[in-house]
Amino acid sequence: MRFFFVLVLGLVLAAAGAGYLWVNQPFDLAAESVDVSVEPGMSAREVAATVAQAGVAVNPVLLHAWFRLSGQSRQIRAGSYELDRLTTPTSLLQKLVRGEEALRSVTLVEGWTFRQVRDALKKAEQLKPDSQALSANDIMMQLGKPGVPAEGHFFPDTYTYSKGSSDLAVLKRAMQAMDKRLAAAWAQRDPKSPLTTPEQALVLASIVEKETGAPADRPTISAVFNNRLAIGMRLQTDPTVIYGLGDAFDGNLRKKDLLADTPWNTYTRVGLPPTPIAMPGKASLIAAVQPAPSKALYFVAKGDGSSHFSTTLDEHNRAVNKYQRGQ
Repeated sequence: MRFFFVLVLGLVLAAAGAGYLWVNQPFDLAAESVDVSVEPGMSAREVAATVAQAGVAVNPVLLHAWFRLSGQSRQIRAGSYELDRLTTPTSLLQKLVRGEEALRSVTLVEGWTFRQVRDALKKAEQLKPDSQALSANDIMMQLGKPGVPAEGHFFPDTYTYSKGSSDLAVLKRAMQAMDKRLAAAWAQRDPKSPLTTPEQALVLASIVEKETGAPADRPTISAVFNNRLAIGMRLQTDPTVIYGLGDAFDGNLRKKDLLADTPWNTYTRVGLPPTPIAMPGKASLIAAVQPAPSKALYFVAKGDGSSHFSTTLDEHNRAVNKYQRGQ
């Protein structure tokens, strides 16, 4: 049988001539690039046939013979591969043996809401939209966390995936990454913190994420909220109000909005809101459980991205007049 493959390949190579070997000649493709999906358990013969069926102008018998004669036919890996017009039989085999899949990536940004995450996944190239028809609750059920709110439970990062992968697979990786990061942060929490569960830490971290302009301020912003929680003082943080307003928020936060009671309105309700309001990054997770050693209860934006912190209301009012009103 091996002699047969040698004979077939030898005859074709002899016909090719023109000073180069067939194995180093680029394939003719039906398009600028073609996708080849190698399923687990496929034989080398089936892989060769799949390559030809994908739009590569190659005799599958010849390609199978090349796979066999290389001695690497059993090392071909399952995956999603992209072939361009420079692909040769040699580079194709190298790609298949090394598992050099056609990868794409999607970036989930710190401070994004779950709605923004879904929009990013919807626009991601070559990602199967398996989650698009599902509600947030259904998605969490699919991911093995029924009853857990989707908001904030995915870690912001860049995730690579094979062409044709499910968006649910990306979400699961992001969820597992957040679980790991949150557990690590919780293990480092300040024992004096009023937070009693990792979920509370996640909620607070999401608020810190949305309130922070200058990264260096995160621990002190966290201290303000930790201090308020400890004495039963309302958090009074605008991002939670905006989140609670949902589509009703038009970009301009008014006094009436601060009085519009929702479960996330920390001006009308004491304590943390019922869910996170965004995806916090690692720095905000750590800041939430390791606040700065500060007695501050107030802060106001200074206009340069940083904040001014105060321990008393009088001091805070003076800071508001200086930085917000120019007085």
